[in-house]
Amino acid sequence: MKNFLIALFSFLGLQSAVFSQDMTALINKVSAKLNQVNDYTAEGSLKTDVSFIKAPSGKVKVYFKKPDKFKLKKDGGISILPKGGVSINMNSMIMTNNYVALAAGESTIDGVKTKIVKLLPTDENSEIVLSTLYIDEANLLVRKAVTTTKENGTYEMGLTYGKYSNYGLPDKVVFSFNTKDYKLPKGITLEFDEGEKSSDLDKLKNKKGKVEITYTSYTINKGVDDSVFK
Repeated sequence: MKNFLIALFSFLGLQSAVFSQDMTALINKVSAKLNQVNDYTAEGSLKTDVSFIKAPSGKVKVYFKKPDKFKLKKDGGISILPKGGVSINMNSMIMTNNYVALAAGESTIDGVKTKIVKLLPTDENSEIVLSTLYIDEANLLVRKAVTTTKENGTYEMGLTYGKYSNYGLPDKVVFSFNTKDYKLPKGITLEFDEGEKSSDLDKLKNKKGKVEITYTSYTINKGVDDSVFK
C-alpha cells in the first residue's frame, strides 16, 4: 500500500509538472506573437463608467514601446484610469520570466474556447500577486485577463480582436476594477446626481468601474520617440 501511494503521488507530481510545462510553452508562444510589435501608436475612443465621476467619452491616443513603456492621452489631458493601476496593455499582463504557469481548466469567452492559465510570480517583490489569463490557443490571443496586485486591487480586461489580431493587438479593450480601490487622478472632481450627498461616496465606491477603449487604427513598428512617455 505504501509503495502504491508513493507511486500515485509521484505520478500526480509528474502530471502537474507536465501541465506546468505545457502552459509555459503556451505563454511563450503568446509572448512571441506580441513581441512582433516593437512599438505602436493607436487612435480610438474612450468611454468611462464610474459611478461617482461624470467623464464624457472622448478620443484617445495610445503609445507603446518595448519593453514596457505605455502612455494613454485623452482629449483634455486628463487620465481617468485608476492611479497606479495596471495599464490597458496586454504586454504588461504577460510575465516573460520569474513566474510559474499553472493549468486551471478551460472556459468559453464570447463563444471562443480558451485555456485558463494562472501565472504566479516567483519574485516576492513583484507588484503582481496573480494573473489569470484566458487564452485562445488556436489563435494565440488572450481573450480575458484578471490581475491581482498588492496595492491596487484586482483588475479585469476583456479583449476583442479584429484586423490587428495577427499582432495580438485588440480592437476593443474593456477594463474593469473595483471602485473602492480607485484613487482619483489629478484634475478629476466628484460629481453627484441630484439628491445624492457626498456621504454617499462610500456606497458608490463599492461598485464596479469600467473603462472601454475602442481602437480605430494602429501604426505599428514605425517608431515612437521616448519623449512621448515623459
